[in-house]
Amino acid sequence: MKIPPALITLSFLLGSLAAPAAPSTDWPAWRGPTADGHAAAGQTVPVKWTETENVVWRAPIRGRGHSTPIVVGNHVYVTSADETKQEQFVLCFDRATGKPLWETVVHRGPLDTIGHRNTSQASGSVTWDGERLYVNFLHDKAIHATALDPSGKILWQQRVSGYVPHQGFGSSPVVHETVLLVAADHKGGGKLVGLDKRTGKIIWQQDRPKVANYPTPAILKVAGRTQAILGGCGLVASFDPLTGKKLWEIEGSTDETVVMAVTDGKRVFVSGGYPKNNMTAVEADGSGRIAWQNNVRLYVPSMLVRDGYLFAMLDTGQAVCWQADTGEEVWREKVDKDYYASPVLVGDRFYATSLRGVTSVFEASAQKFGKLLSQNQLGDEALASPAICGNRIYLRSAKKGDVRQEYLWCIGEK
Repeated sequence: MKIPPALITLSFLLGSLAAPAAPSTDWPAWRGPTADGHAAAGQTVPVKWTETENVVWRAPIRGRGHSTPIVVGNHVYVTSADETKQEQFVLCFDRATGKPLWETVVHRGPLDTIGHRNTSQASGSVTWDGERLYVNFLHDKAIHATALDPSGKILWQQRVSGYVPHQGFGSSPVVHETVLLVAADHKGGGKLVGLDKRTGKIIWQQDRPKVANYPTPAILKVAGRTQAILGGCGLVASFDPLTGKKLWEIEGSTDETVVMAVTDGKRVFVSGGYPKNNMTAVEADGSGRIAWQNNVRLYVPSMLVRDGYLFAMLDTGQAVCWQADTGEEVWREKVDKDYYASPVLVGDRFYATSLRGVTSVFEASAQKFGKLLSQNQLGDEALASPAICGNRIYLRSAKKGDVRQEYLWCIGEK
């Protein structure tokens, strides 16, 4: 949908004049306000919904993408790509109504369509730092980072690294203080890069092995210092996010990973699924000690840590709980099948969206799985993780048919 410039400006100004939402009610990046899949506590979030029940609004999305929506103030942002028009772009919607406010095309030209059958050319999510929006795209066989202002104006673009496509690309940008981190692992020899978030200038870069790999960097306060952690390429590696200095690196992970690392404050947890299934818990003090490993297939959905326990939704649809310090499996329960999205924790409830567009809500504790509260279908396909903030759930799904159509849904109690 083409929005007239005057309407774009008016809509943005009206939205900006409204009282901004408190940070605790926003979802500013892929894995939420704390970058670990935990939603703010104390929310009243629906447990059950349908395509007509508890739907606040539904908005069509042009093109295709797997990025999680982010929610900031009065706006919702998503990335998408239109293979017909050969465009990659960012969309902005009104948070209260779902009304489209603006659309900014970031790249035009041939899209790099090589990849897994379930990949997209817009799998990385937008990231917000309080002033600017940031987004990564694979375009013209290279990874580009772009900054936009809240009205959709492009502020700068930076070619980060060449890229040899394999399964695709889906790593999201990550902000730490004045630095924007971008990971671009690939078969041609990847890079982890730190950019000045104000200008896009490359401050530092670290060469990476010639291995296909897909994670988003995790900025973790662990073992007494802030570390940027990446799993995959057969390694678990730690860097200073401000300078790029390698703090430590050990062999132990598998090659291809998608998950974003998490921590319990002492250890970091990574996992992957090619050429072998592997979960690894590493002591993050630089000692190089591997706390534990297993061969569970947790390839794409990222994990959750709470009160000394590690929770995950396996790709095959089993919810699992382990002791974080020992790796001992506490319980396992089949919920659905085929997961690409990462689960979100709201209080004691887990929200997990499967490939077939079903979001399962279940209670879980360290002692037991608990109870499956509901299974809620929206559309026929979903690969984006939920965003849950301000008592509402933001979901992205698609309806298949002669013409595939994606939608952004806002779910709330009515």
